[in-house]
Amino acid sequence: MSDMVRKQVYIHKRQETTLKRLARLRGMSEAEIIRQAIDREAAAGSTPRGGDSRAALEEILHFALSRQKLPGSGEPYRWNRQRIYDEEREGRWVSPKKDE
Repeated sequence: MSDMVRKQVYIHKRQETTLKRLARLRGMSEAEIIRQAIDREAAAGSTPRGGDSRAALEEILHFALSRQKLPGSGEPYRWNRQRIYDEEREGRWVSPKKDE
């Protein structure tokens, strides 16, 4: 225990409840639960959660530019329940004209 360093941290009340429950269920100290969590986090790698933010930005820009190339007026779609219902209903009863 001589290589241990004392740390004091603040945690949320819900985290305290979880920590106490885990320690009781596993039969170990709260400090040991925290040490294991730190070890797991360190073993997971040093990659930030967001990953490569530059690559993410490039992907978003590429997507946005590809959307600009799609046909359309650029105006938002105005959804109209009655019009869609009428078109669908007419489509069931009106047969398409065939070329003669």
